[in-house]
Amino acid sequence: MGLCMRDAVRIAAGPAGANQAAARATGPLDTTAAAPGVRMSAPQATPEAVEATEILEAEDRPWVTVVWDDPVNLMHYVTYIFQKLFGYSKAKATELMLQVHNEGKAVVSSGSRDRMEHDVQRLHAAGLWATMQRDE
Repeated sequence: MGLCMRDAVRIAAGPAGANQAAARATGPLDTTAAAPGVRMSAPQATPEAVEATEILEAEDRPWVTVVWDDPVNLMHYVTYIFQKLFGYSKAKATELMLQVHNEGKAVVSSGSRDRMEHDVQRLHAAGLWATMQRDE
């Protein structure tokens, strides 16, 4: 008289756990259940998944236009250009101009790469030093 797998599981599990053991033995594979006393570790991310996540996070960051301080343009001219090109109020344009003057640079716009390329070109046409980069 041979034992089938279900009977062997029932005997090993005892009467209290026979139903659960039988369900595990005959049901679909449950990868979340562990034997008593066995620790299951969290799934580990593969290097490819980590790299893909980092790329997606980098792609989510907007681009910014940075205006740099230069020894050529007067402060009131820079303020005027910020108002004209970006529609900033005189107070906001003055604040950005002072940031450029005191800190050496200021972010004047942010958005898509195409838009920032356009903003940099307009600033260059006005004689200002400007670059674009990913937002930090």
